[in-house]
Amino acid sequence: STGSPKGVEFTHRIFDTQISEIASCYGIVAGDIDLACFPLFGLFDLAMGVTAVIPDIDPTKPAKADPKKIIRIANDCKVTQSFASPAIWNLVSNYCEEINNKINNEINNETNIDSKRIIVTKNISANIPTLKRAISAGAPVSASILKKLKPYIHPHGDIFTPYGATESLPTASISATEILNETVGITNSGGGVCVGKRFPSISWAIIEISDHPIQTLESAVQLASGEIGELIVTGSQVTKNYINRPEANALAKIIDSKGQRWHRMGDVGYVDSKDRFWFCGRKIHRVETPQGTLFSIPCESIFNQHPVVFRSALANSPTGKPRIFIEPYPKYFPKTKIELKNLINELRELAQNNPITKQITEIRIMRNFPVDVRHNVKINRELLSTLK
Repeated sequence: STGSPKGVEFTHRIFDTQISEIASCYGIVAGDIDLACFPLFGLFDLAMGVTAVIPDIDPTKPAKADPKKIIRIANDCKVTQSFASPAIWNLVSNYCEEINNKINNEINNETNIDSKRIIVTKNISANIPTLKRAISAGAPVSASILKKLKPYIHPHGDIFTPYGATESLPTASISATEILNETVGITNSGGGVCVGKRFPSISWAIIEISDHPIQTLESAVQLASGEIGELIVTGSQVTKNYINRPEANALAKIIDSKGQRWHRMGDVGYVDSKDRFWFCGRKIHRVETPQGTLFSIPCESIFNQHPVVFRSALANSPTGKPRIFIEPYPKYFPKTKIELKNLINELRELAQNNPITKQITEIRIMRNFPVDVRHNVKINRELLSTLK
């Protein structure tokens, strides 16, 4: 979302801080066994004395992974943790739910099947009972995925969604338990996605949104708790420079009075009274209108409440008006023009009933969104904005 990829100056100190913070936060100890569905996490495993199990998947196409293979190798190796894209956990949780529903249905109708099959069925299940911590990052992980996955891991296990970027990782973290018990309701009503509290080594602040370079922290306008602005961070794991990209450094780095370098995350949101950051989208994805600024995540959360909607994407249009793109669940994709019209009308009514989305009247239905090649979950809103 910020143009062509940039080389990041990465030091031993940064990597050492990452290892220390990740291990401490998640209780990772030498001897654990990790299913590294994102190969880079294997580097962390080696440095923490953790066994890295590499699954039989194409890491460039996680959304096309075979969940049966992932579950099989996880159980064969008795993995205790796993890092994977939200796209993979979506596949795994859907598969577990589907298989276990079939098993329960067969057990409940034992009179219709022979006794041998009953015994086999009762000893087959789709879950990963040794998995104590599932970790997912790359894009916001929906509460529906967290809710579906949680019953199929260790009974005392949890799912964690660390937040950060190549330039600052890790920055914050939150558990599925906290999301499902406390924050999901605020997210569904347009309050953004809570990514949790910052790691101990991180300091952060919210500043007034700007698309221009900010040379010093003193010249930035810092905002109060609850106000949506641009997130900036500093800490031992925060990178200092881009390689041979002075223009990128000028836009992304801020120097404070102590000579510390702060990184502009490129994300907008707010910090609440518990010092948790609520992500409201990428700065570049905001849509300016005469009535005010629309932020992607709050707007999309409203549309995502419709039972047919898998995901949505706020985008500009060539005319400058805000519009929303909708990707329905495959089984609910409209089959006729009447179904399409009815769905659009329902979504339009949903938008009109919420002040956050009231001015969004243009709705486009798509079978598949364009997504990133690394995690297959980041929506290419820049491309959607160019569509006529």
